[in-house]
Amino acid sequence: MNLFSNLDALHAAAGMLVGLLVGLTGVGGGSLMTPILVLLFGVAPQTAVGTDLLYAAITKIAGSAVHGWRETVDWKIVRRLAMGSIPASVITLLLLPRPGHVGGHTEKVILISLAVLLAATALAVVFREKLVAKAHRLQPIESPTRVLVSTVILGALVGVAVSISSVGAGAIGVTVLLLLYPRLPVVNIVGSDIAHAVPLALIAGTGHWILGDVDSELLTNLLVGSIPGVIVGSLLSTRAPARILQILLACVLALSSWQLYLKAQKGSGASQQTTTAQHRTA
Repeated sequence: MNLFSNLDALHAAAGMLVGLLVGLTGVGGGSLMTPILVLLFGVAPQTAVGTDLLYAAITKIAGSAVHGWRETVDWKIVRRLAMGSIPASVITLLLLPRPGHVGGHTEKVILISLAVLLAATALAVVFREKLVAKAHRLQPIESPTRVLVSTVILGALVGVAVSISSVGAGAIGVTVLLLLYPRLPVVNIVGSDIAHAVPLALIAGTGHWILGDVDSELLTNLLVGSIPGVIVGSLLSTRAPARILQILLACVLALSSWQLYLKAQKGSGASQQTTTAQHRTA
């Protein structure tokens, strides 16, 4: 089937909006797209996560290439993060049930995980400048082994979080890396985080695709909008009022977190959140 024959303007517009915000703010698409798919389009949480992971991986490939070209990627950090994140992601995917066997408890875990990580991301966005300033005042950790182990553990935690919720590799990962590597320029931290997010999202997204969680048609619609959106956002990022954007983004993330928490508390089962994708592929 020709995927481009069923383009949906609403999904493409959502992809463009998220791509624009990612380009403007640098916050990962998972923090924005997954809540939109769940709350606005009624997509089942596990399908939203799986589709969003591949969406994020493809959109971040361009960003990763730019940072690599500008030599703002510390590949040592990328390797350390991957040492923890890739095995953790594979193990997490093996523990996730298939879509047909997703029960209310699993959906509740995914929704609450999303809510907690979105709240943490909102805080990281609001206090990012203060955290950067604090990080530059810190003395580097003297033990190289301690830095190595801490980075691997961070990677493992991010791998689990991303595989369950598609959130965690952006603002949260950058915030912790700033504290672990206080002497490294922020642009190198961001570049390393983006470079690490690409293989992690690809592996986690492929795992969800194997499990049957990815809607290819929805993914195509989102990418049609997000790719030009992220390009425009990146071009406008130097002119945009950064602080206002950060506050607005944090408010959106906090509101999404609260709504997802309420949705989880209502105990909505999989039957109440059947996606359009599952109807089409049934």
